[in-house]
Amino acid sequence: MSNWRIRDFHSSDLDGILHLWESLKADGVEPVYALSEVLASCEKDHAVVAVQGEQVVGAAVGRAAHDQGWIVFLATLTEFRGRGIGTSLLSAVENRMAPHGLNKLSALMPETETRVEAFLGRGFVVKKNLRYFERTIPVQRQELGALGLLGGRILARDLWENVAGMRREKELLERRLVLPLAEADLADEYGVVPPRAVVLFGPPGTGKTTFAKAIASRLEWPFVEVFPSRLASDPKGLAGALRETFLEIAELEHAVVFIDEVEEIASQRAGDPPSPLQGVTNELLKIIPAFREQPGRLLVCATNFIRALDTAFLRHGRFDYVIPIGLPDVHAREAMWQRFIPSTVVDTVDIAQLVERTEGFSPADIEFAARSASQRALEKAVYDDEGSGLATNGRKGPVTQDYLDAIADTRTTVSAEVHQDFLEDIDVLGRV
Repeated sequence: MSNWRIRDFHSSDLDGILHLWESLKADGVEPVYALSEVLASCEKDHAVVAVQGEQVVGAAVGRAAHDQGWIVFLATLTEFRGRGIGTSLLSAVENRMAPHGLNKLSALMPETETRVEAFLGRGFVVKKNLRYFERTIPVQRQELGALGLLGGRILARDLWENVAGMRREKELLERRLVLPLAEADLADEYGVVPPRAVVLFGPPGTGKTTFAKAIASRLEWPFVEVFPSRLASDPKGLAGALRETFLEIAELEHAVVFIDEVEEIASQRAGDPPSPLQGVTNELLKIIPAFREQPGRLLVCATNFIRALDTAFLRHGRFDYVIPIGLPDVHAREAMWQRFIPSTVVDTVDIAQLVERTEGFSPADIEFAARSASQRALEKAVYDDEGSGLATNGRKGPVTQDYLDAIADTRTTVSAEVHQDFLEDIDVLGRV
């Protein structure tokens, strides 16, 4: 049998790296770094291979950043182990990384890996009582440019938790939307097709936009809001700009796409001759089926006037669910007040009375009343009744009466008539 030798990695060695990767998996070892990361480092960082003839029998891959180096991959075919190949590979890859002026060279090994002689032979020391943490970044670097052009963004990870109250709506969205999208493999085992498009409908100010953003946050997907009013000025026209926008969205691996007040571009088609807006509606009806064919995306359309939507728009096959987002119930209102009242005074405020007085308020109404009460309390604390200077009454925050006064002066967004229409729409048009 001819001797093995070590040389630099060549692009033609990729099949050999893949074979080494598979041999590790066959031995029950789960590599720390993903195969895609190893292959990328082979091409861009530092990699050496051990070959016997033309066969790749071992490889070491390293990555350097500032004065810190990492061994990304080290493997030797089973039949070639025990010959010192691993130690020689580590030595060779370290030499390739030396020009970076490394102060430290480290390696992460899975717990199932017992063959560590190569590392010990090169002077590596096993560190005790260390724990490895890892988080996958949802948006790849190459996607950031396309996301920026679309005006999309990555939202804070805590938006879902920060949606106060609305427990029923959150649970419904979690079960119907988030679960099958976040656990796509598990959903597939149960024959569940993840949703691709949904409509959120309800009175103004009930939190439809907030929920759309919270869904993107919960999934850790980019959030892209499509503004028809901005697209209308495009030289291609609204329909053409809409089509172009969705083609650009198709370049993203994942995305929650949000269209607010969708009735503006998907209203009931009527009239002879057809209006220019009908062409936009027709274009949107063509876009949705194509959008649905792409995994890893969710279209969320919101409307305050679901009755105004074209009947073809809501047809089965275009939208998986038509979900009502209504006024907050008692528990939701209590959670909202708990959130909006400063923590320094929340225990002294009669929240039960505020909850009772805000029946029929939307989340936006409650937030407005809470902020108004805080503003009034601040002004009272700073100025006396005559406005002649600083007050000396020692007030430290709003009291119950401040909130009651603000509630009394708040005009509710949703009238009783609008709310009744919403309840009827749930029965006629809702689909959950």
